[in-house]
Amino acid sequence: MAAECNISLILPAYNESRTIASTIIEAMRYFKARDLSYEIIVSADGNDGTREIVAEMAQSNPALQVIGNPERMGKGHGIREAMRLTHGEIVGFADADNKTPIDELDKFLPLLREGYDLVIGSRGLKESRIERKQPLYRQLGSRGFGILMRTITGLHDIIDTQCGFKFFQRHIGHDLFARQRIDGYMYDVEILYLAKQAGYRMAQVPIRWRDDGDSRLQLLSGNIRNVMDIFRIRFMSHPKPAANPEVALPH
Repeated sequence: MAAECNISLILPAYNESRTIASTIIEAMRYFKARDLSYEIIVSADGNDGTREIVAEMAQSNPALQVIGNPERMGKGHGIREAMRLTHGEIVGFADADNKTPIDELDKFLPLLREGYDLVIGSRGLKESRIERKQPLYRQLGSRGFGILMRTITGLHDIIDTQCGFKFFQRHIGHDLFARQRIDGYMYDVEILYLAKQAGYRMAQVPIRWRDDGDSRLQLLSGNIRNVMDIFRIRFMSHPKPAANPEVALPH
């Protein structure tokens, strides 16, 4: 790994063998076109060959690495483990199935350079472009769940907590994920809850987004688990922010 790294991109994946190579290639082209030094860490659970595909690609690119498990450990767990390995000045994650194109990062970098601690993508802003919507039943379910989540956590000012496109100053990302505990889908809510509690400066940015029609969330059991995790986020005892967030995680 080079001494200087501008961007660390984490791609959490669960059985994404069909899409992972194209997502990685698109990200590499983006970073090269903008003359940004980078590392890409794929955190891949499952047994469909995703890790093997990335490992083969990494043989010719030292800026690419892969971690993960045959068992499904959860998206929050995967990003937390990958965050420990990041070296970039800016660290963040995007969906492995490329729901948000990587060139949307053009909107994020100026805000991070301006001094925002974290910048999150939002599908709910007026300027956002939803190129392929979720099915109506998922839209309605998301709205209902969002009302419950905001009531419990107090995140009323965050329009979209679940968009999988979020970037941080390195020391902020390291601090938040060092204190994060939720392994499943509600890790986003937990990170934002911790950021708000710490008083970190956050920007919400409209993005392009497209549903891929392949949600891995089991509607009944998954949502019951999500509700339980929301209560955990609100009422469990989290570690306090590091006195010096620069050393929140080992490098």
